[in-house]
Amino acid sequence: MKNETEPGAKGTLLLVEDDENLGFVVQDSLRRRGYAVHLFRDGKEGLQHFNRNKYDLCLLDVMLPHKDGLSLAEDIRLTDNRTPIIFLTAKSQTEDRIAGFKAGGDDYITKPFSQEELVLRIEAILRRTQNKGQDQRDRDVFHLGDFVFDDKNKTLTHPEETRRLTKKEAAVLRLLSMHQDQVLPRELLLNMVWGDDSYFLGRSLDVFISRLRKYLRYDEKVRIVNVHGVGFKMQVD
Repeated sequence: MKNETEPGAKGTLLLVEDDENLGFVVQDSLRRRGYAVHLFRDGKEGLQHFNRNKYDLCLLDVMLPHKDGLSLAEDIRLTDNRTPIIFLTAKSQTEDRIAGFKAGGDDYITKPFSQEELVLRIEAILRRTQNKGQDQRDRDVFHLGDFVFDDKNKTLTHPEETRRLTKKEAAVLRLLSMHQDQVLPRELLLNMVWGDDSYFLGRSLDVFISRLRKYLRYDEKVRIVNVHGVGFKMQVD
């Protein structure tokens, strides 16, 4: 898991906002206050980059192309219950706020908002959440039965052999390893690793799962199980 925090930055933030002007203003304001900010324009792109990097907090617009902010938050919460999420939205009705919290949000700020208020809310949440121990997303090494999977070096090691994995093989195996005994939906794996969940990429995922099963064949206690109509899960007996 990469962490691209700039030297001296107070934290790394994921900002997903399709309004080009507002996105630039928020990114610039937060950078001036010492944060590293990665800005993306649509929900699918935001999810893919969330999977590739370690973020201290997410700022999500609710109305986004390709995947709305609520759906993006729900996908993030399927694999990460710790990283704080703040919704940025023009919707101010009570039911909209309730929907945001149900989707996994930690806070909800209505447009237009002052940059000072946004910064104060970010700082308040980070004070409560930072330095609370290692998150699964911080791990580089996973022990799977007789295997050792080193995500940083993209290697899968067994007493019989050491195999170097491609980036996508490692990305799929990492997600499964992080969430052992948890079913990961096909669409989530596709969006996180490939950034899309089209039919043709779905066939590619099946090929990658087959490869990983072949690599893991030396230990029958380690299995990637197909949950029909839903997705896959890693089981280690």
